[in-house]
Amino acid sequence: MSDLPRKAVTRTAKLAALPLGIAGRATWGFGKRIVGESAELVGRELQQRTAEQLFKVLGELKGGAMKFGQALSVFESALPEEVAGPYRAALTKLQEAAPPMPTRTVHAVLEERLGEGWHELFLEFEDKPAAAASIGQVHRGVWHDGREVAVKVQYPGAGEALLSDLNQLSRFSRLLGPLIPGMDIKPLIAELKDRVSEELDYGLEAQAQQAHAEEFTDDPDVVVPQVVHQSDQVLVTEWMDGIPLSEIISDGTQEQRDRAGQLLARFLFSGPARTGLLHADPHPGNFRLLPGGPEGEDDWRLGVLDFGTVDRLPGGLPATIGESLRMTLDGEAEAVYELLCAEGFVKETIELDPDAVMDYLLPIIEPAQVEEFTFTRGWMRNQAARVADPRSPAYQLGKQLNLPPSYLLIHRVTLSTIGVLCQLGATVRLRQELEEWLPGFVPEDPADGEEAVAEG
Repeated sequence: MSDLPRKAVTRTAKLAALPLGIAGRATWGFGKRIVGESAELVGRELQQRTAEQLFKVLGELKGGAMKFGQALSVFESALPEEVAGPYRAALTKLQEAAPPMPTRTVHAVLEERLGEGWHELFLEFEDKPAAAASIGQVHRGVWHDGREVAVKVQYPGAGEALLSDLNQLSRFSRLLGPLIPGMDIKPLIAELKDRVSEELDYGLEAQAQQAHAEEFTDDPDVVVPQVVHQSDQVLVTEWMDGIPLSEIISDGTQEQRDRAGQLLARFLFSGPARTGLLHADPHPGNFRLLPGGPEGEDDWRLGVLDFGTVDRLPGGLPATIGESLRMTLDGEAEAVYELLCAEGFVKETIELDPDAVMDYLLPIIEPAQVEEFTFTRGWMRNQAARVADPRSPAYQLGKQLNLPPSYLLIHRVTLSTIGVLCQLGATVRLRQELEEWLPGFVPEDPADGEEAVAEG
């Protein structure tokens, strides 16, 4: 029996306490405002206390609650620093200190999935987990052929717990909204629910990871561990050392931050172009910095883990993204608006001013306007404040835009990656990556088409 609290009544009671706590703090805040304290200060204190309670409960539950916490973690850059500090500490704890499964449960799963002689598959197996995730935990071992491996074991009952948590969280998503300014929590939870069955399927994860491992085998910049063995609830992959990105965020040198940021952007845009898959869980726990980049041992490569959530994009990222981005940079307001209407970003029943849409988009795409851009928490906070303030024109326009379902995951992954870049404080040559990997960003040269016809 795992210590993952699986009884619906237990999990529901823990999660149900969250909105009660939020409501109680709101009443307390109202009282403080009556006695003359600044609404802004009271609001920040409310936000801080809410974040602390939220992540205490999420960390205890693992499952979907922890998954939700990880998805939120990349957006802490949007919070005021005095709130973000405690929030960041709570999230780090959430990602790294989830309580482990009992050893007997781990052995029972391995025996059921790998057979009674599972011990013989390993020269060594460490009972103490090396890491914990939302639906499973990772053990270090040595495979029978001598390779160091990571053994990912799924929590019994993880699927049921995952759905139970997300259903409960969705019921009071409106109350959680103020945690991250400008972010609509409900679609995020809905999208996490849609991905549950996929994330629980280690067969699909193995396929996605192996596709990346093969594509990036000789890549000088990106490392993906090979899949060694897979069965229901157990996934064995090559072990990967390196410095977790969370450590680079907290203690890394500027050189490490810039290199990690550049490679993160490169992987975001090159992955779909090279594999037809988008790694869709870009929180810092899934990345490492490894020595031995193109410039030698003092250079760095990016290690990528956890392919449980991917978006399948056989043609790479949609060319519409690159085309609309390029045309926005070129100031083609009418053409951008027509493209957004055609793709369903503006519903047929709504009419907007193309120049107003341009004013809304330009600050967001600032990193693509220059040769290199320094991502900062301050920049992220300004963007969040602009789209979250009901008095702002950006807020009013943003409410009228629509996000087509096919773009939902791409949008979240892009926003999440930008959130991590801001946490890193990295200076990144983003435009360089867009020009190389984003379809539609560089206009096609008519001469290329003529050459292709001639060769045909």
